[in-house]
Amino acid sequence: MNNTWTLLFLTTAGMGLVVQNMIMVRITQSASTILIAMLLNSLVGIVLFTGILLTKNGLAGVQELFATVRWWTLIPGLLGSFFVFASINGYQHVGAATTIAVLVASQLIGGLVMDIARSHGVSVRALIGPGIGAILLVVGAWLVARRQF
Repeated sequence: MNNTWTLLFLTTAGMGLVVQNMIMVRITQSASTILIAMLLNSLVGIVLFTGILLTKNGLAGVQELFATVRWWTLIPGLLGSFFVFASINGYQHVGAATTIAVLVASQLIGGLVMDIARSHGVSVRALIGPGIGAILLVVGAWLVARRQF
């Protein structure tokens, strides 16, 4: 897949995330707990991916799934569930724009830290552009978060 398609997919996924979270907020408002929306979200993913795995690999895929499980392989699911919970909570209490701004800024900071840690000695000069971009994004997130409608 080339970079154009990758960027198109990322853009579409970002917009889809806004729609997903707005619908999940609506589910939460009509249910007794946020857990209903989170479980519905997870259930759809489990059914979808189980169906794809069975179609693609049959029962051997399910056997491989169980053979792959280790304690640390559950961490992404925990982090993903926390992300969904925090997003829904953010949409409800501070709005979509503030939630997205803070999430994106924090993801960029975390991504830069990970990239630097994995680069094994990146020069200070190479960090100037990304550093300025991160600062601008954090300032932008702060400006969005402090707005009053």
